[in-house]
Amino acid sequence: MTDLLTTEEYKAIAKGLTLPNGAFIDGTFRPAISGKTFDTTNPATGDVLANIAACDAQDVDFAVERARDAFEDGRWSRIHPGERKEVLLRLAKLIERNAHELAVMESLDSGKTIYDCQTVDVPETVHCIKWHAELIDKIYDQVSPASDNHIAMVVREPVGVVGLVLPWNFPLLMLAWKIGPALAAGCSVIVKPALETTLTALRVAELAVEAGLPAGVLNVLPGSGSAVGEPIGRHMDIDAVSFTGSTATGRRFLGYAAESNMKEVTLEMGGKNPAVVLDDAENLDRVAAHIVNGAFWNMGENCSASSRLIVQKGVKDALMERVVAHAREWPMGDPLDPVNRVGALVSKAHFDKVCSFFEKGQKVLLGGKAKDGFVEPTILDFADRNARPVREEIFGPVLSVLTVETFDEAIALANDTEYGLAASIYTANVKKALRGARAIRAGTVTVNSFGEGDISTPFGGFKQSGFGGRDNGIHAHDQYTQLKTIWVDLSDDADESVA
Repeated sequence: MTDLLTTEEYKAIAKGLTLPNGAFIDGTFRPAISGKTFDTTNPATGDVLANIAACDAQDVDFAVERARDAFEDGRWSRIHPGERKEVLLRLAKLIERNAHELAVMESLDSGKTIYDCQTVDVPETVHCIKWHAELIDKIYDQVSPASDNHIAMVVREPVGVVGLVLPWNFPLLMLAWKIGPALAAGCSVIVKPALETTLTALRVAELAVEAGLPAGVLNVLPGSGSAVGEPIGRHMDIDAVSFTGSTATGRRFLGYAAESNMKEVTLEMGGKNPAVVLDDAENLDRVAAHIVNGAFWNMGENCSASSRLIVQKGVKDALMERVVAHAREWPMGDPLDPVNRVGALVSKAHFDKVCSFFEKGQKVLLGGKAKDGFVEPTILDFADRNARPVREEIFGPVLSVLTVETFDEAIALANDTEYGLAASIYTANVKKALRGARAIRAGTVTVNSFGEGDISTPFGGFKQSGFGGRDNGIHAHDQYTQLKTIWVDLSDDADESVA
């Protein structure tokens, strides 16, 4: 599935695609009730790909009604766990079977390189859905300690109808991160893909019905945040929302929940993630490769990107020589050319935002050029620790470099941010590695590597990077289930006492 094709073969697939354009509600594609549409464009070319149904509150109400019916009649929530597993495994196989189509669709819609879509996003999507499917009949409930006259069972139940609000940076993979555990738990879901990237979510919904998922269980509503996201957040018959995106939008979902039915809200938001390199780090060439991958993978449009390099003075020059050399090996260009590692930013608006971080007088070690939606991998060196590119999440291929004298200074600077999603530390000293990993306030800390763990490890953040639950791992199922205690009194009536 990860075998790359030629540029010409990918372009032929692109030319032959039939792109979905309706909302997917109750098992079928439908126009928006209002009849309105919006254009989805290829950010690398500006070409219009499709006119997509522009949903609004009417469509949300209709989809929630259908999802609630599906949940209450038990067509998915109450079938045998093994049956749910088989459906999700079939879905994973269908995604795998359509891997090239989905990879091209993702690249066209988002500007992501076909290299990443084909070798990372699609395979990880398949793996995620398979992993949660296999977990369905392997999570056991509990019996708590009680007296001989009682049995206390602690059982999990699906939370109900769930709103899943996706970001635009990993459309397919974030869909899997959310529908995997939500469907495994037995929930019915309303998916709101990002306005910029709707195509693969719609196609996967179609494949899910082909795999045997009952109508009404998985619904996909394209549209803007104000027209679809807010009605989902405020809906009185949605039991929980799982959101991945900006911190500003996450704040709004908390408000929507407070002002409606106090639905559960799980937030995975921004990051300004440090990569700390101490002067005893070994194999600087390998360290540099990890830093470049962490900073520029997916054009830096990654909430866990290593956007701040905090390097101890004694190793800085040798490290930066290698970092610049590795960054030069990341070619930028046509996303459908598998040679390229850097594609287009997702939209003109986001391109303009990233470019706003470039100012005259900055010390540019590499890059700094931008044109027509493409931004070169850029490395900026800062003495001012309050400079805007150092403090704010850029969400583009920009690495800010900061120099420190000591280990303690490095850790303090790593924590000097409102975010706490991810971090990495590079050192040959085991004690420093573990002390640093413990001291850095982030949900994931990697040692001598960049990464996020894998599907088996929980992913989420501290501080303004999010709270309320975790994606990935067994812990992801906690978002989509409720705990219930069932207390059974076994005592004889004659011995029973009433308090």
